[in-house]
Amino acid sequence: MDGRDWNYFLLPYEQAVEELKVKFKTMRGELKVRESYAPIEFVTGRVKRISSILEKAKRLQVPMDQLESGIEDIAGIRIMCQFVDDIRRVADFIRARKDLTLIAEKDYITNFKESGYRSFHMIVEYPVQTALGLKKVLAEIQIRTLAMNFWATIEHSLNYKYKESLPEEVRRRLKTAAEAASVLDNEMSSIRQEILSAQRGFEEKSNTVSKVLTGIQDLYFYHRVREAAQFQLRFNELWEKENAWDMKQLSEDIQEAISRAKGSALS
Repeated sequence: MDGRDWNYFLLPYEQAVEELKVKFKTMRGELKVRESYAPIEFVTGRVKRISSILEKAKRLQVPMDQLESGIEDIAGIRIMCQFVDDIRRVADFIRARKDLTLIAEKDYITNFKESGYRSFHMIVEYPVQTALGLKKVLAEIQIRTLAMNFWATIEHSLNYKYKESLPEEVRRRLKTAAEAASVLDNEMSSIRQEILSAQRGFEEKSNTVSKVLTGIQDLYFYHRVREAAQFQLRFNELWEKENAWDMKQLSEDIQEAISRAKGSALS
C-alpha cells in the first residue's frame, strides 16, 4: 500500500457527491413544478470507504497509481424512482446534461444479473473546482425503483456477512425475492395512472389547505379579525366534510379578501 494521504485523495469525490446530490434534488423540484410529477422519488450519495476501495482494487487488479481511472464508483449517487419507466426518463435527463460527461452505461434492468440484481448504472466524468484548480473525477449514478433498492440493500448486507460467498439456499431465496420485486414493479406500472392521480389529488388538497390557513393568518396581519374568524369557521366546517371543491372556493375568497385588505392599507 502506498503512503498517500487518503483524506486528501477523497476530497474531490466528496465534493462531487455533494454537488451532484444538490443538482438532482433541484431537478426533482423543477420537474415537480413544471409537470406536477417528478420521476425522481429521492436522491442519496456516498463516497466509497477506503477499505472498500482497496478491496475492489485488489479484486479487479487495479494498480494503486491507477485508482482514479480504474475504480469508477468511488463517488456514488443513487436515484430512486417509483416506476420502471421513470428510470429511462431520468437516464435521458442525465444524458442531456452539459455539466458532466457520460462515459458508459450498464443496463442491469433489461439484462439483469444472475443473482437477480436489477438497476441502471451510468458512469460519468464530473468536474469539480478544487482549491488547486479543476479536477475531473469519475462517479457512478445508479437509477432504480424502490423495490429494486430494497432488494439490493439486503443482498449487499448478506454479501458482506458471507464475504461474497453466499450459501446456495440464501442465493436461491434471494433470486426468488428479486423476481417477486420485479413482479411488484410491473404491477405498479400497470396501475401507474391511478397511483399518479391519487398522489396529485393528495398534493392538490394539501396545497389548498396550506394556502387557506396561510391566507387566514395574513388577514389577521392586516387586522381583518372578523373576516379571518369567519373564514376559519368555514374552513373548520369544510375540513370536517372533506369538501375539496368548496375548499378551493374558500381559498379564492380568502385571496380576494387579502387583495382588498392590501388595497385598503395602501390607500
